[in-house]
Amino acid sequence: MSKLVNKVALVTGGNSGIGYAAAAELVAQGAKVIVTGRNKEALIKAESELNVTGFVADQADLKSIDNLVNEVKSKFGKIDIIFLNAGTASFAPVESASEEHYDSIMNVNVKGVYFTVQKLLPILNDGSSIIFNTSINATIGMPNSSVYAASKGAVLSFNRVLATELAPRKIRVNAISPGPVETPLYGKLGLSKEEVEGFGSVLGDKILLKRFGKASEIAKTVGFLASDDSSFITGTEIVVDGGLTVNSVV
Repeated sequence: MSKLVNKVALVTGGNSGIGYAAAAELVAQGAKVIVTGRNKEALIKAESELNVTGFVADQADLKSIDNLVNEVKSKFGKIDIIFLNAGTASFAPVESASEEHYDSIMNVNVKGVYFTVQKLLPILNDGSSIIFNTSINATIGMPNSSVYAASKGAVLSFNRVLATELAPRKIRVNAISPGPVETPLYGKLGLSKEEVEGFGSVLGDKILLKRFGKASEIAKTVGFLASDDSSFITGTEIVVDGGLTVNSVV
């Protein structure tokens, strides 16, 4: 496939998990791909494996975002696709959630996402595609996820409003809300392989397709929204959850 030839795409948090898979998909479709992340070694590995350009950037730091924009502008000029994938997740009940817990999530998932878009707009071509990575947690009311869920709900609001604001420039803005996906994130949350498998077993009764999703399956949706195959789609949310949120049977 060469649907994205001559396009430049930027994937935040593109050195692992869904971001890595999305970068691979966009490269396969012919795009020149930039990936960001905080782990320099992981970025070097992604550059080698995927034929992408990596930039170290911390989404929670606005100065770091400024530096990223300047580097991208210097090396690529303009871009055509932004996949806002970088994010963090941690969980706590409302009774014990700390200010640090709240700020650590909101600074990355809300403030960082918002200002990444804002600061990239001057180098984003008209007719481009912006894609937010959100989560079904924004709507399902999972216990202990209040701050994380709120952060993803905020991104869904960005999605609708920015689709309206950027429509005069023919920039399409859409969101992907994954359900449970097999990614390294679960390891970062301190869950063992056995715990992840146990979690998957519990969810198996709720997920209609009886399994976790794969990062590559989310990446296919990113590729669709990045290309002209979705040329008449903007301001929408695509839920990729194996049927979890439509299954009301406990």
